[in-house]
Amino acid sequence: MAQTKFDKQVEETAESLAFGIGRFLAGRPMDGERKTDATFWRKGTRVLPKVDAKVSRSSYRAGWQRLTFRVGGLVATGGAGYWALWENQDSTFATARDIWENPDPALATLETGGIAAASAAAVGGVAYGLLTRGRREFMREWVTPLHEALAVPLGMSELTDPRRYLHVPRNFSDDDAQIRIDVPTHMRFNEDQVADLIVKKLALENVSFTWRRAGKDTHVIVKKRKVPPKKLSLSDPGVREILAKMPESAPLIGLGSGKKKVSVDLDADSPHVLISAGTGGGKSTILRAICCQFVHNGALAYVLDFKRISHTWARGVPGVTYCRDIGEIHDALVHLAQEGRHRLALAEQLADDVLEKEPWRVGPRIVILLEEVNATMAQLKRYWAKIRESGDPKTSPAVEALAEILYMGRQVRLHVLLVAQSATANAVGGPAMREQFATRILVRYTLNAWRMLTPEVSPIPMASEHPGRVQVVTRGRAQETQVLNLSNAEAREWAMSGVHAKGKTGPTLQKTPAPAADLLTDAWNTSAPELPPAAAPATDPDFLADAWSLTPPAPAADTTVTAPAAPAPAPRRHHRLRLTDPARLRPRTGPVRFGRHDPPPPGRTPGSPGTAQKRNPAP
Repeated sequence: MAQTKFDKQVEETAESLAFGIGRFLAGRPMDGERKTDATFWRKGTRVLPKVDAKVSRSSYRAGWQRLTFRVGGLVATGGAGYWALWENQDSTFATARDIWENPDPALATLETGGIAAASAAAVGGVAYGLLTRGRREFMREWVTPLHEALAVPLGMSELTDPRRYLHVPRNFSDDDAQIRIDVPTHMRFNEDQVADLIVKKLALENVSFTWRRAGKDTHVIVKKRKVPPKKLSLSDPGVREILAKMPESAPLIGLGSGKKKVSVDLDADSPHVLISAGTGGGKSTILRAICCQFVHNGALAYVLDFKRISHTWARGVPGVTYCRDIGEIHDALVHLAQEGRHRLALAEQLADDVLEKEPWRVGPRIVILLEEVNATMAQLKRYWAKIRESGDPKTSPAVEALAEILYMGRQVRLHVLLVAQSATANAVGGPAMREQFATRILVRYTLNAWRMLTPEVSPIPMASEHPGRVQVVTRGRAQETQVLNLSNAEAREWAMSGVHAKGKTGPTLQKTPAPAADLLTDAWNTSAPELPPAAAPATDPDFLADAWSLTPPAPAADTTVTAPAAPAPAPRRHHRLRLTDPARLRPRTGPVRFGRHDPPPPGRTPGSPGTAQKRNPAP
């Protein structure tokens, strides 16, 4: 008897139902199409080559997981139906009848409940987005690019979810972190190529690869082989000896992987150093370690710190001038620019071979520590806006002086160590000024900060949360470094145990007052005056410090009686380029008492020194 069309439909329906029940109980996809390499007991790690559409997360689950979810959902649905339609049948039908006859209360409840549910869903969505923002950024910046690089060499579909086979922890830059990558069991790929791609895409260095090739669980483990020390202090064995052997122009910043010494040579690599870090990143620790080594070796240091407390170790240290308020910082920068012009003129007189062999002929090395440049530059601009007179340039002379110092080059031996929380071009003084810092130290940086400061280094190494761990970037290469951490007492002891140990005080830099008519021209003149021939070199470092001080020498005794000279006109405030002894630069206790055009205070006549000052004179 021939089979009818109805019989065929019944047979096909029964067959589909049987296959559906079998797939349901076996944990297989209900459409019957296998999309990943998942089995009943093992989760999937990759999409099969024949699949050309996006795969849902459930396709990666093992069969037993899908079966558990399905059975659980079926039991929950059956239990709810049994409770509502069998155990409480009367109450269920009564509630349904009431709603049908009087739907208004039910609609009002649904409206209120719908608004509450929508609000809860919105708040939950925002909270979820904020909580998972870091993970999404991590996937976008690190895991997804690694997947795009490895998919073809491993013979995997690009539709594969990278989280299924790339197990990269968010702290993979930590010393004890390890990365696991599941690879195909056929092992038909170039292991060296895969290893090279992993190193490049994750910006790793000094790592080891452990391959597991046997069985079905084939993978590779990546972890650091040589790591910087956990911490580095002066009391560690051999650290004092390392500091003592460091070249005078190349202070130790810290130790890298394999205890490799990391330093920056201000004569060969970069005359200036930029440190970028947020609050609590250890900016002052880095400056303290670098500066005390320079002072130990005989350099003069200027600490420009309007916060007043960033470098308490340097107070009273011979060879260090501490400028605290913004007026002193203004004067110091203008003066240092003039000192640089004098050194340029002297360097021009010296032959190149002499300057190369005897760089000290232009003067002792001067290190300028400029703390919190973001706030300091704004303070300098506001300070100049308050004291400038009609006809004065609008740009602060101190800002112009800083730019001039940065452009002078390494021959004048003036070096700026600049600290910024956000070293934008506007904060530093412009893109051209920022480019003068060939060496840059980044701490707890963001991806945007790295792209802004060191775009030539790619890929971007992962920022470490380890205390004292920084990236030192020079010559287009980043080195992970554990910074030397000196306490205030240790930094002070090391600074005072070197060339300045005999008790020399900080440099007293002074300029003889010029006639009032020539002051503006002199302050903004970029050419240095003619200097007398250089004196014979001195071998005593203390003598060098005196020889290159701008303090005018005492005149020789003269028995000829002469009429007293007329007093020179009082210079204007911003050209009064005198920095007193460090011991006299104490914090001011009084407020601004009088302005440029205000009447002079009692006991002071117009034209007397200090009448044009905007801040209290030093005691």
